[in-house]
Amino acid sequence: MILTNEELKEIYYGAYEFEETKDGYLQAFQYSKKQMEYFKAADDFWYERCIATTAKTLEFTTTADKLSFDYKIIWKGSPDSFELSVDGLICGIVYVKDIMDCGRIQWELPKGEKRVVIYLPADATVLIKNLALDAGVTKAKKGQKVLWLGDSITQGYGPLRSACTYVSVANRLLNYDIINQGIGGYIYDKKSLMKMEGYDPDKIIVALGTNQYGDEDMSVVEEYYETLMGIYGRSIPVLCITPIWRGDNPDGIPTLEAFCEKVKAIAGQYKNVKIVDGMKLVPHFPEYFLDNLHPNCFGCEVYGRNLAAEIKKIGF
Repeated sequence: MILTNEELKEIYYGAYEFEETKDGYLQAFQYSKKQMEYFKAADDFWYERCIATTAKTLEFTTTADKLSFDYKIIWKGSPDSFELSVDGLICGIVYVKDIMDCGRIQWELPKGEKRVVIYLPADATVLIKNLALDAGVTKAKKGQKVLWLGDSITQGYGPLRSACTYVSVANRLLNYDIINQGIGGYIYDKKSLMKMEGYDPDKIIVALGTNQYGDEDMSVVEEYYETLMGIYGRSIPVLCITPIWRGDNPDGIPTLEAFCEKVKAIAGQYKNVKIVDGMKLVPHFPEYFLDNLHPNCFGCEVYGRNLAAEIKKIGF
């Protein structure tokens, strides 16, 4: 059977809205059109990444023995991957750097009923169509709707593996229904916060700050949280993750730590905000990072697991 695009939407997670291209591909967006217009006018670097396939997955159960789908890559940020997970185990990896920009991916599946997750590239923009299986599918059961806001680390740059971002790692334990609005190079910017019609998250996670920790003026952080509360109210649970350790500028560590304390003070003024100390999530060693800034696969595994444990511990 070949799923129509309408059927594909039912098992497609991480999207706010969809569009079908003239050649029949399905493109998914995590931002509203107004938000994307803002990024397009503000910065090409942000705009390219705001339409990436960040944290988007196809998730279902099936008895199929094989599957395939057509893909088209219209933008590449960095080396990344399509990945197949079956019952929690990665069974297939196709690297973006090793394939043509347009083609078909095919995977064999184990016998019997299984839970399947297809991770789409985090730092590329991928369109898909014609998901074909030799059996039916049942959409995955997801938990709370969570809006996840952040920078390149949240978008997924660092591990260069779509299934290995810290968000992917954490969500295998948390099973949220995520919209990931992480963007490479992003900052606390209230202008990108807009009401997304028809979307009401149960929770919000904010993981920003590493790209502006040298700023002395904290009014942008204050205005960001005020704007967030103005849109979503002061009763929705919000999690503030302060910046994680970075070793690319050892002399700047005291400044980074001071910035984190200021963020904690600002976010902590709101009764609906819980705070996680990012400095305690990833070990402070280069071995855990791609470039002493972005966690690699090892660092993201530790980050995601520690974050999920902390979320459960504090009852977020």
